[in-house]
Amino acid sequence: MSFLPEILSVSEMRQAEQSVPSHSEGLLMEAAGYAVARIVAGRWSPRPIVVLCGTGGNGGDGYVAASCLKDAGWPVRVASAGEPTGAASAAALRWNGSRENLSLSSLDGVDLVIDALFGTGFSGSLDGPAREVVEAINARGIPCVAVDLPSGVIAERGEVPGGLAPKSVLTVTFFRKKPAHLLLPAADFCGEVLVEGIGIPETCLEDIAPKSAENSPELWLDLFPWPDNVTHKHDRGHGLVLGGAVKTGAARLAAQAAARAGAGLVTIACPEALFPVYSAGAPHILVSPMAGEAALGELLSGQGRNVALLGPGGGVTKALGRHILTTLDAPLDNVVLDADALTVMAEDDSLRGEVFRRLAERVLLTPHMNEFCRLFRVPPEDVLRDKLGVVRRAAAESGCTILLKGADTIVAAPDDWAVISRKSVPFLATAGSGDILAGIALGLVAQGMDVFEAACAATWIHGVAAERVGPGLVATDLLKEMPYVLRDIFMRSKSAH
Repeated sequence: MSFLPEILSVSEMRQAEQSVPSHSEGLLMEAAGYAVARIVAGRWSPRPIVVLCGTGGNGGDGYVAASCLKDAGWPVRVASAGEPTGAASAAALRWNGSRENLSLSSLDGVDLVIDALFGTGFSGSLDGPAREVVEAINARGIPCVAVDLPSGVIAERGEVPGGLAPKSVLTVTFFRKKPAHLLLPAADFCGEVLVEGIGIPETCLEDIAPKSAENSPELWLDLFPWPDNVTHKHDRGHGLVLGGAVKTGAARLAAQAAARAGAGLVTIACPEALFPVYSAGAPHILVSPMAGEAALGELLSGQGRNVALLGPGGGVTKALGRHILTTLDAPLDNVVLDADALTVMAEDDSLRGEVFRRLAERVLLTPHMNEFCRLFRVPPEDVLRDKLGVVRRAAAESGCTILLKGADTIVAAPDDWAVISRKSVPFLATAGSGDILAGIALGLVAQGMDVFEAACAATWIHGVAAERVGPGLVATDLLKEMPYVLRDIFMRSKSAH
């Protein structure tokens, strides 16, 4: 199927299935099982295969897939975790081969496994024969195709209790992805994820109104702030980046990223003594020395500056806290707070409260995991257990848009919307890459893009630029790749219209 951005929770998927008449439940199962069999037969030549079938709907899909493959001449065995129930019992009647009890011997002599044990309804952790079989699949390296989700994965949260699920090479899911297909650690167990239609009408999404999506230009392409033939640089916004006294590279990277993202003007405000350092950088970046702390307020109020970024290389100091307070009274459209600004807020309850109370919807927070946990007083294990839910709640409670950085970056808005980006580029684990991301976001909001969509677009641009570089990536490489990524987005925008 073509790219489908919506992500459905388990309850939303059930609602989607209920949009089909009840007598069609078996038809959905037939369609799902047939889709799995068709994909398997298209990827592999016939070989000994075992289909592991649970007792519920996921197992029913497995029985259908087993029957289809057997009819196509595959040597198929079925290993059952118990007696099928509901619609799955009718699907099991279609299977005209033998059925063995699930055990380690179920894997003897097989070259491929279809995991149809639990699917999206799983909770708890694997135990008994299921645990033994899954451990053996992974230990022996038997290729595994998961139906809907690898067994052992919690669909809503992306959690894998005990760290055990089949390391699948492929997951076939239906209608729309679920959170666990994108959230770590579960996503690493899914392998490639294919979404197959099974007869659920697209119109059901109007009633479900999902508020989760996978990041893609389709979500924000129409809102991207391209200039036209009469656009002046002052029409494209003027961003200010606060430069620190020690780590001067961070602000310079962020400023250049904001300019690359399209901001018409970008100024670095820096301590007066460091003016020579900052002004020796990119010539298209303006530099304004600050003789004292009061100078920031004057800079924020002048020359059409409409957005500001505080935190990259700012230093964890009380002075930075006072600078953050200064932004509260400045006539700014938006403020991006990153890095040291988040740490300073985490250590000052009064400052934290003021920002949430007075800036709220105008703020984009861009923490990594540790910064997020400190700022929102959440234990890391709670975030890992339910990242999507925790970030959503933090956005609602603070009133801010939050971009939680990681291999499964989440952008969450106060109105409960959340977008997951699965651009897993391990080479981004390098100094300055986060400063680039914050700068891209600054450049987009400077041009009037809504904070939430700007955060999603910035994450996408950042991830694709990193994919283009790959091994050996350093932060400045991202700046070099940005024009090519932006050009691709621009051409996509033109073709869409």
